[in-house]
Amino acid sequence: MQRRKTLTGLTLFILGSLMMQPGLYAQGRAGGRGGGSAQPENAKAAAAIDLTGYWVSVVTEDWRYRMVTPSPGDYQGVPMTPEARKIADAWDPAKEEASGDVCKSYGAPALLRVPGRLHITWQDDQTLRMDSDTGKQTRIFHFGDWKPLAGGPSTLQGDSTAEWVRGGGRGATDGSLKVTTSHLKAGFLRKNGVPYSENATLTEYFDLIKEPNGNPLMVVTIVTTDPMYLRQPFVISSQYKKESSDAKWNPTACSAKW
Repeated sequence: MQRRKTLTGLTLFILGSLMMQPGLYAQGRAGGRGGGSAQPENAKAAAAIDLTGYWVSVVTEDWRYRMVTPSPGDYQGVPMTPEARKIADAWDPAKEEASGDVCKSYGAPALLRVPGRLHITWQDDQTLRMDSDTGKQTRIFHFGDWKPLAGGPSTLQGDSTAEWVRGGGRGATDGSLKVTTSHLKAGFLRKNGVPYSENATLTEYFDLIKEPNGNPLMVVTIVTTDPMYLRQPFVISSQYKKESSDAKWNPTACSAKW
């Protein structure tokens, strides 16, 4: 069977740019694009790009992983360790549903691959909030010197710190949002049981580009690193179109299968 493409052209461009800089592919981008990053005193006022509003997924690739529950054993494209494969091979959707823990594939490393809508708002001048209607999840991005409380429990969305990164990529505006997430509760990268562990960390880059008609397109490059279940960083991208209102906003609960 011909190998299915799992990366968009924009993602390949971003990866190519990263790999030209020694060590950045495995570690994520250090510093910023085109001259480094500056931590703003007031993140809202210093925003490099405006991500607020309602956004809807654009699914142009990986339909069999995103629009339906993948078949058991269909792990193509994920650099899994042998231990991860054992866990995924034991996945049983009926048992997952019966367990009551049905949000495992809605954690931060997988949430932006779940088709649905996002609502992004400023919670305050130093905190950006992202709500998803699919799964009813909330992510909080903290700017500045915020530190998580020591000893708190790990969660599906983890603890996220954010910074504006100046200088955009090809076709992008003049900056990006970089989000780094840790302290994650273990979950699934895909709905068919592909695992990530509590040791996983996540680095994301949010870019805005303009479509030919001038409309904004949000492109998120997602890099998941997990020394337990991934042989190398798992790099994917997701795209979102801007919506003019909340007319199609439809919060729905998590599900262990579609």
